[in-house]
Amino acid sequence: MDTSDLSGLTARARGLALAGERRILGIAGPPGAGKSTLAGRLVDALGPLAVLVPMDGFHLAQAELERLGRADRKGAPDTFDAAGYTALLRRLRAPEPGTVVYAPAFDRELEEPVAGSVPVPADVPLVVTEGNYLLYGDGAWAPVRGLLDEAWFLDLDQDVRVRRLVERHVRFGKARRHAERWVARSDEANARLVAPGRDRADLVVRPASGAPS
Repeated sequence: MDTSDLSGLTARARGLALAGERRILGIAGPPGAGKSTLAGRLVDALGPLAVLVPMDGFHLAQAELERLGRADRKGAPDTFDAAGYTALLRRLRAPEPGTVVYAPAFDRELEEPVAGSVPVPADVPLVVTEGNYLLYGDGAWAPVRGLLDEAWFLDLDQDVRVRRLVERHVRFGKARRHAERWVARSDEANARLVAPGRDRADLVVRPASGAPS
């Protein structure tokens, strides 16, 4: 399915929201595929039926990455609190009446996670979550797939995706040459790890190449 058919994707997500109890839709894919854009559009279209909880809120803080010696590959699977993300998904699957769960978000200007940023009221029927590693089957990420009622994988042309990534890094302050090196060394290594997750998805979505990431 193509993301140009936003109405079809929204209808599919709406079906999950109207299933009668809390559902979680996961949108996975490599860096730069357009996950956050699609997730945001779905949640906007569904209004009070859905809330967006990004996986990126579970990035480890920069100070901790430096302490662990992982700052030069920020975005790799072990630079997130995967166990914390999994624990949040379990909590979101079993909402307590009258209780608001607060999820973290990631501030791209600060390049840091920010706790308590996303309120998830118990009566919202659909949680949309997006990130690179939702369908990654190794280590602490392995339980995530089983906590998703439905999983989509965004499969964008590599050249378009790489170009988007470079432009995103430049937009948020990296010099272009540094951005190109970072994408080639770090983002594309992560993309190769994510690729096999395509086979674990319920739906493969092919974003329109001209759409923003």
